[in-house]
Amino acid sequence: MKIGVSSYSFSTLVSSGAMSQLDVIAAAKDLGFDVIEFSTFALPKGQTNLSFAQLVRKEAARVGIGVGNYTIAADFLNYEGGVSAQVEALKAEVDVAAAMGAPGMRHDATWGIPANERYRSFESVVDTLAAGCRAVTAYAQEKGIRTMVENHGYYAQDSSRVEQLINAVDHPNFGWLVDVGNFLCADEPPQQAVGRAARYAFHLHVKDFHVKSGMEPAPGEGWFASRGGNWLRGAIVGHGNVPVLQCLRVMKEAGYQGTLSLEFEGMEDPIKALRIGRDNVVRYVEMLG
Repeated sequence: MKIGVSSYSFSTLVSSGAMSQLDVIAAAKDLGFDVIEFSTFALPKGQTNLSFAQLVRKEAARVGIGVGNYTIAADFLNYEGGVSAQVEALKAEVDVAAAMGAPGMRHDATWGIPANERYRSFESVVDTLAAGCRAVTAYAQEKGIRTMVENHGYYAQDSSRVEQLINAVDHPNFGWLVDVGNFLCADEPPQQAVGRAARYAFHLHVKDFHVKSGMEPAPGEGWFASRGGNWLRGAIVGHGNVPVLQCLRVMKEAGYQGTLSLEFEGMEDPIKALRIGRDNVVRYVEMLG
């Protein structure tokens, strides 16, 4: 199993100017990761997504690290121009993934129903979401790239909803980026959700959170509310409340052999946090044989 890292983990260093997006590639290699997964680009002046993707590919080859995945935003229900316009935009992102040398691309399905349609259920929109995802993955298959959605964004975050969407898409090139931590954003026990998700997994995010009950007052800076009102804060993998080892055991027993990417969004120094988190994950994988 390859152990990777999401470029999002370095976002505080990039936003502060301490690192460029290309710098994180060498940093990931120095930390011992096998692959790097790139999130949506913050483009330098004069660059397009396609031209920057080529720079990412060259830099990754130079330092000797693989490009594991490409992760971008999408919303079939709220995109200006509708579903067809979102599909065309995502096809262009597939071309970016191909230029980068990424074997897969994760895109969102939706962040929720439009504000003026507050009484519609997930079941009422799943066919619309599936049609968009199916059109994108059919195009991506021609490029040799698998597409996937993640349990992400509150609305399409429950394991039951993501499973329903994947089965509605019903395409062999479409699957799940399973994020073991994100299930807590929908107040779902991660180990229970991973048990449902594992059979659909194309890619795996290992993320940890500190959790406080919503019965307590807001803890302050760095914390955010789950959909059900509990409090979450990003943690170093192994330091939080996500049962990471148990989730990895469930994935292993389901036969998952793909990439495992760390994603860190806590308050600690990212370099130190990723070093500790990677050491913990390597130890967990060794414990599982």
